[in-house]
Amino acid sequence: MNEWPGSDNRDRYGRGSGAEPEGARPMPHVRRGGPGGPGGPAPGPGQQPPEPPLPPHLSPRRPSVPHQSQGQDPYGNSHDDGYNTGQVYGGGRGGGGGRGGAQRPAPNWGRRIKWTVLTVVAVLLVTSVATYFWADGKLRREVDLSKVIDRPEEGDGTNYLIVGSDSREGMSDEDKKKLHTGSAEGKRTDSMMILHDGGNGPTLISLPRDSDVEIPSFVGSKTGKKYAARGRHTKLNAAYAEDGPELLVRTVEHNTGLRIDHYVEIGFAGFAGIVDAIGGVEMDIPKAFKDKKSGADFQAGKQTLNGEQALAFVRTRYAFAGSDLDRTKNQQKFLAALANQTATPGTIINPFKLYPTMSAGLGTVIVDKDMGLFDLGQMFFAMKGVTGGDGKSMNMPIAGTTGGNLRWDKPKVAKLVEQLKNDEPVTVSGNE
Repeated sequence: MNEWPGSDNRDRYGRGSGAEPEGARPMPHVRRGGPGGPGGPAPGPGQQPPEPPLPPHLSPRRPSVPHQSQGQDPYGNSHDDGYNTGQVYGGGRGGGGGRGGAQRPAPNWGRRIKWTVLTVVAVLLVTSVATYFWADGKLRREVDLSKVIDRPEEGDGTNYLIVGSDSREGMSDEDKKKLHTGSAEGKRTDSMMILHDGGNGPTLISLPRDSDVEIPSFVGSKTGKKYAARGRHTKLNAAYAEDGPELLVRTVEHNTGLRIDHYVEIGFAGFAGIVDAIGGVEMDIPKAFKDKKSGADFQAGKQTLNGEQALAFVRTRYAFAGSDLDRTKNQQKFLAALANQTATPGTIINPFKLYPTMSAGLGTVIVDKDMGLFDLGQMFFAMKGVTGGDGKSMNMPIAGTTGGNLRWDKPKVAKLVEQLKNDEPVTVSGNE
C-alpha cells in the first residue's frame, strides 16, 4: 500500500514533476556485506531486519571527517569508490596540513656555532697565509752581507743593525716640504742601532752618528774591488755615505767585534707612512721643545704623534744640550713605542690596519738577502720587549771626544760585546 498521498503521480517522482521532491521518496537501505544486504546473511531467528533510513532532510548531521584512507567511508565502512585521493594539497609549512601536521625541528645552535667558528678560522688562516706571502714578496732584499769580509765569529742570539736613512725616495716636492726633509740627493744615515735578541731579553744600543770609528779594509759593494785599510778615522755615518750598507756593517763589526746577523733600513717616507697607518703613536714628552730644522714643536705631556710629527721628533738634535746623544735617546723611546703599538693583535689580525701598515712600510724597508718576513716580525717583537720590562736600552758607552767626534769607551764596549756574544745579562751602562 502506498503511504504517500497522490500515489497516482509516483511515476513522475524523480523527473521534476509533482509536488513532492525526489528526496522525500523513501529509498531502500542497502548495506554492503551487512545482514539483509546483497551478499550478506539473512536475518536470523529473533532478529529484526534493519530499519529503513530516514529521508536526507530528516537525517541527523554527522561530523565531517577531513580525510579518510581509501577503502573506508567517513564512518568506518569499507568501500571502493574507484577514485584515488592522491596528494593532499593545502597543507601548512613543514609538511603539516593543520594543527596535527609535522612540526619543523628546532635549530641545532651548537652545530651552527661550531661550523661558524670553523669557517671563520679557515678564512683567517687562508688570509694570514696569503698576507704572509704577499708581504714577504714586498721586502726589498738589496743588501748582500756575503760581500762583507773578515767577519767576527757568530755568538748566541741574533743581532740586527737597524738604520734610519734620510732617503727621500718616493717623496714628492710637497712631501719634502711638509716633512722638512730638504731635497738633498742620495741618502745618509740619520740613526743607527744594534738590537740584540737573546735568552736574557732584548738589548737596544744606539750608535751615535758622530761616533769616531776606523774604516777597515773592505770590498766595494758595486765594484767588487778590495780597498786596503789606511787607518783612517771618520764619523760612523760617513761609512754609509762612502759605500752603502755593506761598508757600514763591515765598519760596525770591525770596531765592536760583534757579528751582525741582519740588516734593516727604512727611509723618511716609510717611517712616516707606518706611523700614519697605525693611527699615530702615543708619546709622553717630559719637556717642551722646538726645532726649526726638523719642524719640531712639542708641548710637554702625553700626546699622539702623526707621521709628520714623529719624523720631526726622531730627527731633532739642535734643541738639546746633548745634541746627537739626546736625539738617540728619543729615537729609542719612539721606536720602542712604535713597535709596542704595532706588534699587537689589534693590528696583526685587523686587515684594515695590517694591510695599510705593511703597504706603507714594506715598500721602503731594505733588508739583507737572507732576511725574511718572519725575521722582521721577530725584530719588531724584540723591540717591543725593550719597553715591556724584559729588555734594556742604552747608548754606546762614550769616553769623550776626538776632533769633534764621539770616542767610545773601549773597555766598556769590549765587556758589552762579550756579554752579548755569550747571551748574558747586560750589566754595562751607557751614557744616560
